Amino acid sequence: MSKKTFKKLISTCIPVQVDNVDTDQIIPARFLKATSREGFGENLFRDWRYNADNTPKADFVMNSGIYSGRILVAGNNFGCGSSREHAAWAIVDAGFDVVVSSFFADIFRGNSLNNGLLPVQVSPAFLLEIFNAVNHNPKTELEVDLGSQLITLVSTGHSEQYEINPYKKMCLINGYDDIDYILSMKDKVEAYEKSKEFNF
Repeated sequence: MSKKTFKKLISTCIPVQVDNVDTDQIIPARFLKATSREGFGENLFRDWRYNADNTPKADFVMNSGIYSGRILVAGNNFGCGSSREHAAWAIVDAGFDVVVSSFFADIFRGNSLNNGLLPVQVSPAFLLEIFNAVNHNPKTELEVDLGSQLITLVSTGHSEQYEINPYKKMCLINGYDDIDYILSMKDKVEAYEKSKEFNF
């Protein structure tokens, strides 16, 4: 089994209101030497979060002390650029379970789903509504329901439905990766094999 399951989340958000964020901005290439998934979170948005002397940049949203939560709200075209899986690792390791945008790069979307991170694509208008609400009130909450595939701005009740591959949805709900899914079918595979046995 994978380490976590996902069914529903209600959380405040951290807004990164920047379009066309590529994977090198999410996790710079110089941090890709490690092969373990742990530890990448501290370097998420590294060059935006820290100065050259490793002191935090006070003007970056994650350093402000104002925003918190397990949902990252990003601008349009999030995760473009190179195909590095480490981008999803960094976001998950930093404590996020969901990332919201009006468009995701396809490879980033796949890497996210493979690592237990739910990418929720909303309309540009709804994304702007979320940003406006969060910027006005940092305690604004979003509800993300995977079963119904609905994302809701709790303060207004305004919802949108989002798309997800049915197989990946099932994996997230059950905490499966691809190998876990195959193992979950072990009894059925063995029964099928047994039904095909020949008696001589």
